[in-house]
Amino acid sequence: MSQYLKEIEALNSVVGANKTWHDINPESAVRMRLQNRFKTHLDIAKYNAKIMREDMAAYDADNSKYTQSLGCWHGFIGQQKMISIKKHFGATKGKYLYLSGWMVAALRSEFGPLPDQSMHEKTVVADLIRELYTFLKQADAWELNHLFRALDDAKAAGDEAKQKEIIGKIDNFETHVVPIIADIDAGFGNPEATYLLAKKLIEAGACCIQIENQVSDEKQCGHQDGKVTVPHADFIAKLNAVRYAFLELGVDDGVIVARTDSEGAGLTKQIAVSTEEGDLADQYNAFLEGDEVTDPSQVANGDVLVKTNGKLIKPTKLSSGLFQFRRDTNIDRVVLDCVTSLRNGADLLWIETPTPNVAHIKHMVDRIREQEPSAKLVYNNSPSFNWTLNFRQQVFDAWKEEGKDVSGYDRGDLMNAKYDDSELAAEADRWTQEFQAKAAREAGVFHHLITLPTYHTAALSTDQLVEGYFGEEGMLAYAAGVQRKEIRRGIATVKHQDMAGSNIGDDHKEYFSGEAALKAGGKDNTMNQFG
Repeated sequence: MSQYLKEIEALNSVVGANKTWHDINPESAVRMRLQNRFKTHLDIAKYNAKIMREDMAAYDADNSKYTQSLGCWHGFIGQQKMISIKKHFGATKGKYLYLSGWMVAALRSEFGPLPDQSMHEKTVVADLIRELYTFLKQADAWELNHLFRALDDAKAAGDEAKQKEIIGKIDNFETHVVPIIADIDAGFGNPEATYLLAKKLIEAGACCIQIENQVSDEKQCGHQDGKVTVPHADFIAKLNAVRYAFLELGVDDGVIVARTDSEGAGLTKQIAVSTEEGDLADQYNAFLEGDEVTDPSQVANGDVLVKTNGKLIKPTKLSSGLFQFRRDTNIDRVVLDCVTSLRNGADLLWIETPTPNVAHIKHMVDRIREQEPSAKLVYNNSPSFNWTLNFRQQVFDAWKEEGKDVSGYDRGDLMNAKYDDSELAAEADRWTQEFQAKAAREAGVFHHLITLPTYHTAALSTDQLVEGYFGEEGMLAYAAGVQRKEIRRGIATVKHQDMAGSNIGDDHKEYFSGEAALKAGGKDNTMNQFG
C-alpha cells in the first residue's frame, strides 16, 4: 500500500474515534498535512543541514558534483526559481538559494536603498529567510494541490491506472524547500550580537551561515575599496558564536562558511595581541607595513611599536587610525585566514577575488590544501565582475603566450561590440560556460553562487517592458513580450490567481463547508482563459 493511502487509513481511525468529527474527511486532512510537511522553520534548518552535509561528502568523492545557487531578494523570486528548476531539471538536488547581504541592503531596508556596508536593519536578514521558506512551502502546497485535483478527476473517471500513477507522484514528491546560504555580513557587532542574530537566522530556517573577517562597523562590500580585516582571535570568537547558536537550537550539523576578504583588504583596525613569538597574533602582525626601530629617536609622540618576527617595528598608521598591511602579503594572509578558520570550526571557505580566474583561485586553494587537504570553497560568481571582458582578456593573454596572432584585437577595448562575432569572443564565451565545472574540478569550488542576479534580471525585464509599453508597441509589449512567452514556456504564473493560492483556498473552503463553499474558481474566473 502506498504511503498516501496508509496515512489516510491511519487518520481514518483517529477521526472515526471522535463522533463529533463526522464532517471531517481523513483524506482531506492528510492532504493538508502533506502540503505542510515542515511544521516549523527550525525543522527546515535541520532537514537542510543534513542535505548540505550529504552534498559536501558527495563533492569530496567526486568533484563534478558541485552545487549552485542564485541570490533571491524576495520570497516570490526564490519560489519561481525552484519551480523552474523542477520544471526544467526534474529535481532540486544540488540547487540552493543564496541570501545576499548586498541585496538585503539595496532592496529590503526601511532606510531605502543602501550600499553593502551593514547599515541596514539586521533583523531583515532573518525576515527574508523566513519569507523565502514561506514561499517555498507554498510552492509545495501549490504543486501537490494540482496532483490532488488530478487524482480526484481520475477517481471521477474511474481510471484506476491513472490514480495509481498520481498516488506514486504524491508518495515520491520532492519538496521545493532547499538549503539557503545566508549572509550574516561581519556579524553586525560583537560576538554576542553575532550569536543573537545567528539564532534568528537559524530559527527562520537557515542551515548555513556565511560570515566574513571584516571589522563589523567598517564593513564594505567585497568588491569595494577600503576593506578592513580583524585579527584571527576576533574572527574565531564569531565562528564560535555561530556554532553555539546552531548547537543551542539542535542543528548539530549546521554549516559555517568563513569568508576572507584579505586578498583585497590592505588595512586592519587593530594590532593583534600576541603572547609569544610565532603565535597566531604574531603571524598576523608580521604582515604589517612599518619601519624597523633601532633608536628611540625614531619614535614620535603617539607612535605604536610592535615586536614581531624578532624585530621592533613602527607600523604604518593612517590618519584614520587604521594600520596598513604590506602590499605583497595579501595571498599569504588569505592562506593563513583559511587554514585558521578550518581549524577553528568553519566547514567551508569563501575567498573574495578581484576577477574570476581559475588558475588564481587554484593557486590559493592548493596552498591551503597543503595544510588542510579537505578544504573546499563557496565561490562568488559576482555580477561585479565584467565577465565578458575578463574572459576575453584571459583568452587574449593565453593566445599571446601560445604565440597566436592577436594583432587584430585591442586588449583594452575587448568589450567593444565589434568583437562580438569574433573567434576570440566565441572562445571567451566557451571559457565562461565552462568556468564553474573547471573551478569545481581544479580549484576546490564546492558551491557556485551568483550573489545578485535577480536584482539585474528585474531591472532588465522592466526596462524591456517599459520601452515597448510606453512606446509604439503599447499593449503588445505585454501581450507578446510577457504573457505569450509565459504561455509558450509553460510558466505557471500566467495563471497568477492559482499561483497566489486561489485554488488551494477553494479546496480548503470545500473541506470546511462542503457544497455550501463560496469558491472563486468557477466558470466566470478569467483565469479559465488560459486552459
